[in-house]
Amino acid sequence: MNVERILVVDDEPGVRTALEGILEDEGFEVDCAETGEEGLEKLRAARYDAVLLDVWLPGADGLAILKTLRERNHDPAVVMISGHGTIETAVGATKLGAFDFVEKPLSLERTLLVLRNALRQRQLEKTNLQLLEHLARDTEITGSSPASERLRHAVEIASESTSNVLVCGAYGSGRERVARRIHSASRTPDAPFVEVPVAALDDGAAAEALFGDGERPGRLDLAAGGCLFVEDADRLSIPLQQRLAAAIGERSRRVAGLRVIASTAVIPKLDAELAHQLERLRIDVPSLKERSDDLATLAERFMVDSAREYAREPKRLSADALNALAAWHWPGNVRELRNLMERLLLFVDADEIHAKDLPQPLIDGAPSADLYGRFETLDAGLQAFERYHIERCLAESGGDWEASAARLGLTIEELRRRAEQSQSG
Repeated sequence: MNVERILVVDDEPGVRTALEGILEDEGFEVDCAETGEEGLEKLRAARYDAVLLDVWLPGADGLAILKTLRERNHDPAVVMISGHGTIETAVGATKLGAFDFVEKPLSLERTLLVLRNALRQRQLEKTNLQLLEHLARDTEITGSSPASERLRHAVEIASESTSNVLVCGAYGSGRERVARRIHSASRTPDAPFVEVPVAALDDGAAAEALFGDGERPGRLDLAAGGCLFVEDADRLSIPLQQRLAAAIGERSRRVAGLRVIASTAVIPKLDAELAHQLERLRIDVPSLKERSDDLATLAERFMVDSAREYAREPKRLSADALNALAAWHWPGNVRELRNLMERLLLFVDADEIHAKDLPQPLIDGAPSADLYGRFETLDAGLQAFERYHIERCLAESGGDWEASAARLGLTIEELRRRAEQSQSG
């Protein structure tokens, strides 16, 4: 556990001694400085989590130190110590970025309370910044292939607009990432981003999620002023699509700032009016095979991301592993590659991954047209086809058993049973 470091800058020996003693008793690591110049020197030499800073100091005063900290982007929480007649100055210091101030003679109990609140606020700000950085990285469109450049350009155009957007692409190609990127790069990135995962909902649940149930508001209302993302809009029933189209049109007239981004894999399944509402801006997300020049870059990126998530060192991909990845047909697209990198990080012990470490289908390569001709009996060929088709559906859905079962017309229990049988057959 990291010990928080505090710098006390005050010209009164008694104040420094009292604060140093009480803060060390509370488990902090404490340094002290008598003058403004000494305080600045310590701040240049080391990082501190917080500074207790007297307003009046010999040489550079507290306000000068505060300004210097902010100009140099140093990020300790600053609590001003104000003597008699300096309250107004201390209040002014809070406008320059100080968290709060405490008056002399000091109440050690109040000083501790203000300091802990300042440290808590600083941690919240750092966490928020890290989340924003993570979001920016997570929605970044990686790659320099022509297909990636076209996608990046289309997303930039959509981000500058306020029109509704239709994001088209195969399962696993990164449609949600594109939608989030459009929103995070828009003029209102802090506005709500509300998602409706249609594939995981039946008609009743989808209607309730979109429009509410009389007691609770629907996500169309929750997204007011922000963005509603309807994932797999083509999987809504036609009546629900028509209701959604009418709601989008009605809300666009009376709700300022409401934007709808929808994703779909199949354009013809969209109701004509819903397509009209959404296709003002259309973005086609390329499959991973269309971005084959980016495969090595994406694999490395996903490996690094997974390593960061699990607090491990990323593994290297050997030339033969990269060749095997390049030969694969990627039915599950980018999502399949991301899941594979996570799996390899967790289950391969060596620091370098070779082709032999990859799942068997990738080692064998894409199936040939005569894949089943080598089977002597019909049952053997049917079993091989079933095993391949189940694996492909799971890959294309990113391992989503519910979505795969719905696509194959099975219950989840039936799909799991057939998968187990095909593996043991």
